[in-house]
Amino acid sequence: MRMLSPILILLAAVSTTAAEYPAPTPGDHVIHDFRFASGERMPELRIHYRTIGTPRRDGGGTVRNAVLILHGTTGSGANFLRPEFAGELFGEGQPLDARHFFLILPDGIGHGESSKPSDGLHARFPHYGYRDMIEAQYRMLTDGLKVNYLRLVMGTSMGGMHTWLWGGTHPEFMDALLPLASLPTQISGRNRAWRRVIIDAIRNDPAWDHGDYKQQPPSLRTAAEMLYLLSNNPVQRQKEAPTREAADRVLDAFVEQVVQRSDANNVMYAVAASADYDPGPGLERIRAPLVAINFEDDLINPPELGILEQEIRRVSRGRAVVYPRTEKTRGHGTHTLAAVWKDDLIRLLKESGSTGTAGDR
Repeated sequence: MRMLSPILILLAAVSTTAAEYPAPTPGDHVIHDFRFASGERMPELRIHYRTIGTPRRDGGGTVRNAVLILHGTTGSGANFLRPEFAGELFGEGQPLDARHFFLILPDGIGHGESSKPSDGLHARFPHYGYRDMIEAQYRMLTDGLKVNYLRLVMGTSMGGMHTWLWGGTHPEFMDALLPLASLPTQISGRNRAWRRVIIDAIRNDPAWDHGDYKQQPPSLRTAAEMLYLLSNNPVQRQKEAPTREAADRVLDAFVEQVVQRSDANNVMYAVAASADYDPGPGLERIRAPLVAINFEDDLINPPELGILEQEIRRVSRGRAVVYPRTEKTRGHGTHTLAAVWKDDLIRLLKESGSTGTAGDR
């Protein structure tokens, strides 16, 4: 079952490939006998991906133009094929012009068209964490696509957290890093609490039936309601729902879309996967220039915690940017609105090497 990230549902209408860049090429890489950090194994783990553009190698055989773009919790690489993201970045003369870059958009373990609980194992699917997801991405790149170096690693929300981990785990593998809407610290405080609410609601729901339900349990609606609360800022929520009747109508519509597109086991596993996230021990190992972009109105990563400003000091070539709330921001979901932050992407590409776009040649 393919899922659209709930955080993206109320943004602009879904679009397929824009005309300004080449059509994505889908593919699958199967990893045989994949061993998870939990000790569990899968005989075959499928990682689905989309690529746009063509890899280019230097005289030594190193790929120099590959860009890895990582999605958020319950999303997929398809989330980036939208006008507010691809339409701002992938076209001719744009920051990640697909004529010059090789763009790689994978679906993480448990997401999209990659192996996931709803494929048949249900709650017997191995318990995966973010480090398992990073390992699978690495093997998809190196063994599957034969990509041995990345021009840029970037990601949104969970993908932003993965970007921090990439920098510390494979510090010699990339030129630059751009984590969006994330913090370089383990999941704690309110961030852990809302995840626990979703996990506990599903796991303690009698209709969940140990993961072997025949229809989606009611607790999936609780998960969707929690995601609605977190995915935008209060000002925008008030504008879209200025009365009690309007608030109920908007919430019901959001929840219905999530329930139709989602699976309770997939959601529970995806949210629980963050338990092993802790990039802190690897921050000093990050070698590439890194720009961390967050948003003042992000309820998941509120700037008043001061975590980003404190931890970025440990990254030798790191810089933090927090965008203030404006009419253009949409809380946590601003991570996919590239028009808001793409100037910082352009600057990072220039600082770390040629952008590859027509305007810089």
